[in-house]
Amino acid sequence: MSFTFLLVQLLNGVQFGMLLFLLAAGLTLVLGIMNFVNLMHGSLFMVGAYVAVVTFERTGSFLAAGMISIVSTLLVGLATERVVLRRVYRRDHLAQVLATLGMIMIFNELVRLVWGPSAKSMDVPAALSEPVMLFGLPYPSYRFIVIAVGGLVGVALYLLIHRTRLGILIRAAASDAPMTASMGVNVQRLNSIVIGLGAMLAALAGSMAAPLSSVQPGMGEPILIMTLVVIVTGGIGSVRGAFYGALMVGVIDTLGRTLLPMLLRELLDRSLAQAIGPAISSMLIYLVMAAVLVLRPQGLFPPKYG
Repeated sequence: MSFTFLLVQLLNGVQFGMLLFLLAAGLTLVLGIMNFVNLMHGSLFMVGAYVAVVTFERTGSFLAAGMISIVSTLLVGLATERVVLRRVYRRDHLAQVLATLGMIMIFNELVRLVWGPSAKSMDVPAALSEPVMLFGLPYPSYRFIVIAVGGLVGVALYLLIHRTRLGILIRAAASDAPMTASMGVNVQRLNSIVIGLGAMLAALAGSMAAPLSSVQPGMGEPILIMTLVVIVTGGIGSVRGAFYGALMVGVIDTLGRTLLPMLLRELLDRSLAQAIGPAISSMLIYLVMAAVLVLRPQGLFPPKYG
């Protein structure tokens, strides 16, 4: 195993972690501030990816595809919040899970109806298709763009939460929503803003992920599960926890899927290693989450305002 190979896989893990962070940042705010279990967050990721692919096919502009994807998904998220989610805010978590699970099924069927059941693909923009030489090995420059976008979003969210009036209101609502409402703050509007922000981040993640994987109905569920692992590991309601938790999960999952089977082939019989390697590597992030919950039930970086 060469140093270059290990570095490439580490960068792949960081890039995957940044995509997870874009999803986890919006969802952790919804969970932490509104105490609302929004399982349809992965469906917004899927909608964002589809809109980006279709827009890119018609315009050839990756920037236009990303912007239209974000705006369209924002409108979808706000419309869904007003029509469906707002009716279950005050109900228990079981009702929230059932409502958003139903929305997942509706979104999947709508996507099949509008864009068909077959998977779609999106080419990497020509300006970002040139590889970068990394210790003599070409590495896709687009993956560096994904890492950079994730980092910029992290900085922007930190400034939003800690340096703006809206951030003060968000932290106040997370700490004590009834008291915040009694001070004259429109908490319902604040909830809509948080849902809209989450929808925009989900669309950004979907548009960034579209050139890296196939876009198909149901693509939001697997990544939603990993996003929940990120949130629980990092700390529910904490953007900082979502950032570090996403990096941890992305790197562990990527290195586990590439390095663990190779290690097992050295230690065990080749056929046995091929049989159990993928299974063990797919469980790694859940084992890490379980260990974190045993040692720190509140997560690694719980919110200071929660």
